[in-house]
Amino acid sequence: MDGTVEAVSVSSGHTMSKPVTDRIRLLDGLGVEGDAHAGVTVKHRSRVARDPTTPNLRQVHLIHAELHDELRAAGFDVAPGEMGENVTTRGVDLLGLPVDARLRLGSDAVVRITGLRNPCGQLDGLQPGLMAATLGRDADGNLIRKAGVMGVVEAGGEIRPGDPIAVELPAEPHRPLDAV
Repeated sequence: MDGTVEAVSVSSGHTMSKPVTDRIRLLDGLGVEGDAHAGVTVKHRSRVARDPTTPNLRQVHLIHAELHDELRAAGFDVAPGEMGENVTTRGVDLLGLPVDARLRLGSDAVVRITGLRNPCGQLDGLQPGLMAATLGRDADGNLIRKAGVMGVVEAGGEIRPGDPIAVELPAEPHRPLDAV
């Protein structure tokens, strides 16, 4: 289940897309250094409006590059960072991870997965239909959110493209991811 970091992105502003960079630094308990969504409490504007004291379970956004491949095959022009992710991965089934799975990124950084990203209408501002393309239905008609996962930083460190990703599963029973 291990994989690699394909790209890293950061933005100091509350923008949908985040520019790709050659490295990012994760800060213990805060998120990505210099990113608008870093902090102990929620930073996403809609969540701050509801309750600014809520713990930030969305410090780091990860998307699997395989989603980009799927979207390109469907006619969308997407690249790392454009959908707001901080880390683009390859070779890790992010959506299949349970709550509290840990990803060791590079040699030092550890991100604990808290849940699924709930895609928003801002994706359609990038390209019409992109939000719907990040949603699906399983055989039973249940909603599938494909726009990546969210996590919190348990151990800081620098991450670069090409860094390995090691997956550590929590003790069973595993809880499936839900939107955070």
